[in-house]
Amino acid sequence: MAEADWDEVTYLRKKAPKAGEMRSQKAINQAQRKGEEIDTTKKFTAATNKQKSASRDTAKLDRETEELHHERVSLDFGRTLQQARQAKELTQKDLATRINEKPQVVNDYEAGRAIPNQQIIGKLERAVGVRLRGKDMGKPLPAPGSKKK
Repeated sequence: MAEADWDEVTYLRKKAPKAGEMRSQKAINQAQRKGEEIDTTKKFTAATNKQKSASRDTAKLDRETEELHHERVSLDFGRTLQQARQAKELTQKDLATRINEKPQVVNDYEAGRAIPNQQIIGKLERAVGVRLRGKDMGKPLPAPGSKKK
């Protein structure tokens, strides 16, 4: 303690604030109080995973002449599925359980609101035993293992 002199004063320098601290509300308020200039620019696509520019997508949509929409299953498909399900005496919930899907999926397919998924349609065909695709729609599905000639 002998080397400490009361007349000497040592100033410890504060560390420069990090970039994250510079953007904090506390730092902004402090800069406003001091009357410093504050830059408030917003980066348009910052922190997003977008690879394309909006202008290209807009131009592409402008060149399109028809309305863009997803294809839905036909009402004939829904009617055929409903008749086959009722012939097997299954409810929508029972059929959904058999194909490991939600009951809403079966409801959407029967009502013609679903976007066709070939994997789900294949499961539905096997569960009800009726073809739901192609020109043979509504005809019984051949037994597994039997070859078509």
